[in-house]
Amino acid sequence: MSAPTLDDLKTASQTAVLGGLNPRTVQTLLAHSSVVDLEPGEALFRQGETAAAFFIVIQGWIKLYRITPAGDEAVIHVLTKGESFAEGVALIGGRYPATASAVTESRVVMIPAHQVVSCIREMPDIAIAMIASTSQYLHRLVQKVEQLSSQSALQRVAEFLVSLCPRLDGSCTISLPYDKSLIAGRLGLKPESLSRGFGG
Repeated sequence: MSAPTLDDLKTASQTAVLGGLNPRTVQTLLAHSSVVDLEPGEALFRQGETAAAFFIVIQGWIKLYRITPAGDEAVIHVLTKGESFAEGVALIGGRYPATASAVTESRVVMIPAHQVVSCIREMPDIAIAMIASTSQYLHRLVQKVEQLSSQSALQRVAEFLVSLCPRLDGSCTISLPYDKSLIAGRLGLKPESLSRGFGG
């Protein structure tokens, strides 16, 4: 771990969870933060560990997943630059409900839970921002459940590819951000269904 750079702090301050706060509040909240650099496959935290911090992705891709009773990996979400996670569980001092690990080389800002709680006592607007961020995350999960239950494999693949397009009109070239097995897991598909979706 190391101290965040000015660029790290700038990216962190622009996330949904901190973007609505005044600069002084953000500065206080990030004062005791640190940066974790991860190699592909390296875990940031594991399912069941005590939640000691929440995190903001500065670069790379981080996947959240749970291990099912059968021993399979169930991908919950894949996050990238500017996205935060584990806010809610850090607030209540619970345990991480999933494992977070790097898909690619990644850089993550870690904000200690005790710092968050201390700041909330002085600045309650932080709690409101974190509750709003958690609510947005739950909304995304509801959308994912709806997508998995109502969309065909081809529709899921198409929506995923559109989400990678940097522009809404005209043609564009995209690169897959991570391997196809993870994309399949994220979309709730078997690898062969994903391949057919790409071929369609």
